Amino acid sequence: MKRTYLFFITVLLALTSFDSFSQVISESAKRKFTVGVDIFNDIWMYSKEEPFMDESFKLRTIQQGATGFMQYNMQIGKKELASFAIGLGIRNHNMYSNSLIDDIKDDTIKFVSIPRDVEYRKAKINLTYIDLPVEIKLRWKNGLKIVPGFKVGYLIDSKQKYKGDRYDEQIMVKEKTKTIRQLQKWSYGATFRIGYKFVTLYGYYQISDIFEKGKGPAMAPVSMGLTITPF
Repeated sequence: MKRTYLFFITVLLALTSFDSFSQVISESAKRKFTVGVDIFNDIWMYSKEEPFMDESFKLRTIQQGATGFMQYNMQIGKKELASFAIGLGIRNHNMYSNSLIDDIKDDTIKFVSIPRDVEYRKAKINLTYIDLPVEIKLRWKNGLKIVPGFKVGYLIDSKQKYKGDRYDEQIMVKEKTKTIRQLQKWSYGATFRIGYKFVTLYGYYQISDIFEKGKGPAMAPVSMGLTITPF
């Protein structure tokens, strides 16, 4: 519960500071560049009949993630309503579950549920991508923004983390396994933002699966959250 309160306090402080900071940036710079952060929760889409996971596989409700990005905006036409934006970003996804990959070195993987009599605090997969986002931005003078887009990402880091008792010993351990090689290197999907001034609702629908076909379950995130842009 303390972490939840801390998260909301951090967001409120960020909103206040970004609003003050944006007032000292020139209007010309605001039109040409966008710097922002996406804070979101992932809904992982998958089939429960997958052969790569057992029947007890279960995901946590909260799957927090974040993206930091910078974009260059190019005006479309003579009016300032529409612009085309391209940039770079770093995106981070987490997938918390009650399972671990059975053998990360095998050609194919399977998620095996942690036994119920084993106490654990964390079992997750973490994925980090470099993104190339492209967007069409529609911005009105009253502050309303509608931003459809698309982005392609390249996987730069992956790991499995576990914190809990060993299956055969009643001792608490921390384990981290780097580089899940059954993952696809590339990801791509559609984005959409709508909001007012520097705060917008954010959505991302990933079209590609995270695992290579035949090497792991067909899974992809649908992200929903907030985007905060100081300018």
